[in-house]
Amino acid sequence: QVQLVETGGGLVQSGGSLRLSCAASGRTERSTAMAWFRQRPGKEREFVGHIMWNTRNTYYADSVKGRFTISSTNARKTLSLEMNSLKPEDTAIYYCASREKVLTSSVYDRDSDFETWGQGTQVTVSS
Repeated sequence: QVQLVETGGGLVQSGGSLRLSCAASGRTERSTAMAWFRQRPGKEREFVGHIMWNTRNTYYADSVKGRFTISSTNARKTLSLEMNSLKPEDTAIYYCASREKVLTSSVYDRDSDFETWGQGTQVTVSS
């Protein structure tokens, strides 16, 4: 089993930056991809971006493309989300997720694509 813990959330002004981190423990060698999702107030959880470990390719939702960057200094064990030019509509609980299933596509943007989830970290962007 893989366990995920997100940190780094907080309150930031519009236009500011924030960096989230996700620490993975357990059977991390099984991970084939990791992702960030978010749940904005009153809305369903939505995809933010992911990284696939075999190619290190990243993929982002259009709403964050060019502003958010996913990176990792230790594949399968750490995942970061650098968020720049933050907007009030980026206010959400941000979740880290890990996939263990075989990679059969280049895009994994659904909740069901990932088996393990962290508890989430709150990001609030004030206007």
